[in-house]
Amino acid sequence: MDKANTEVIQIGGIDVEINRRDIKNIHLSVLPPNGKVRLSVPNKTSEQTIRLAIVNKLAWIKKQQVDFAKQERQSIREMVNGECHYLWGKKYRLAIKKPEGKFTVTAKGSGQLELKVNENTSPDNCLKLLNRFYRDEMQRSIEKLLPSWQKKLGVKADSLNIKKMKTKWGSCNIQAKRVWLNLELAKKPPECLEYILVHELIHLLERHHNERFKALMDKHMHNWRERRDLLNSLPLAYEDWQY
Repeated sequence: MDKANTEVIQIGGIDVEINRRDIKNIHLSVLPPNGKVRLSVPNKTSEQTIRLAIVNKLAWIKKQQVDFAKQERQSIREMVNGECHYLWGKKYRLAIKKPEGKFTVTAKGSGQLELKVNENTSPDNCLKLLNRFYRDEMQRSIEKLLPSWQKKLGVKADSLNIKKMKTKWGSCNIQAKRVWLNLELAKKPPECLEYILVHELIHLLERHHNERFKALMDKHMHNWRERRDLLNSLPLAYEDWQY
């Protein structure tokens, strides 16, 4: 990863994190959950150029921040009967039942997410069990998608792992060829997981979100923008994620 020199400046009443990196172009991001503004710039970019880049985008930045503030969020997970949970974009109601053996989680066709645990199991342990279920679901989907996409793109990730991430749906360490995907994707429609997987694999061909990156996405997944917009329109988890 590129090392960055970081500072924070205020422009138009907005705090902007400036990251100076070994890059060629300026990249502006507004990040969840509170609309943090980050500007990545080439190492020798002047302060005047930085300020101009922000001023020219102030209206857009403020709109993104308002959109984040309005975006629907799930409530804190209490792990009680009837609580709403999602799996692959579908809504399920939690049904807690006594176990017949091992503790298990099962998605039922009736729209129930059946959680079999002892009566005195803590909400934290119930959530850990549910997250393990989500991880297994994602792993199975990735194992189906990964071989064909790696062959199509002509790339190979040395490792692909799942973890909880607060501000990203995925990440790619290009040097190590290591891809991480956000566990939260198990709750979103399957096409969202596939979009993020392809997005990160294409970073093995192009590091930056530049025109070449977009052209590669257009070539290999013509509807990636629709998938991205779908993903970012869905409710954020109570921990807050977005891409």
